[in-house]
Amino acid sequence: MDWTRILDALGYPSAGLGILVESAGVPFPGEALLLAAAAWAAARHQSLLLVISIAFVGATAGADVGYWLGYRGGRPFIERFGNVFHVRPEHLARAELFFARHGDKTILAARFVLGLRTWASMLAGMSRMPFWRFQVFSAIGGLAWAMLIGVAGYMLGSNLPLLVAIVRAIGVGGVVFVVVIVSALLVAQELATRRR
Repeated sequence: MDWTRILDALGYPSAGLGILVESAGVPFPGEALLLAAAAWAAARHQSLLLVISIAFVGATAGADVGYWLGYRGGRPFIERFGNVFHVRPEHLARAELFFARHGDKTILAARFVLGLRTWASMLAGMSRMPFWRFQVFSAIGGLAWAMLIGVAGYMLGSNLPLLVAIVRAIGVGGVVFVVVIVSALLVAQELATRRR
């Protein structure tokens, strides 16, 4: 995909568009697009502040959409089709308990974890995390994330091939990290079940 052509066509809105789609629960390389948008701003002598602001708005709005989808349709969907995805009602009960205890930290941290960023808002909605709490921590995490990724992209803006290589490396590393953590949790859960 030629990011420079997309960015020249869309300009600033591209910074928010990709992350809005990703934060709403659709697998999409929003982080890569924000990095590329910030790099574009550096190369074209555009405003980094505007890129970060638009990315923040996109991240927050997308997370709200994801929360709403989880809140309105997530539970019925899981109750009806959960066996297809190997998700049982007790898994949902555990998620609700987890979000009741650690929802704020999870929403903050999810912004910085590839994969989790896409689903955290939906999980928060499904778990009935209070919306005002979700909104506060989603906004804080979204702003911190947009600033960090935006500044990194802007600093690397003069060397787009290096930026693409770094994004690919982070993307693969992030996926491997999530797979290892999820696998370890599943093994630990299985061992705990057998001990009982």
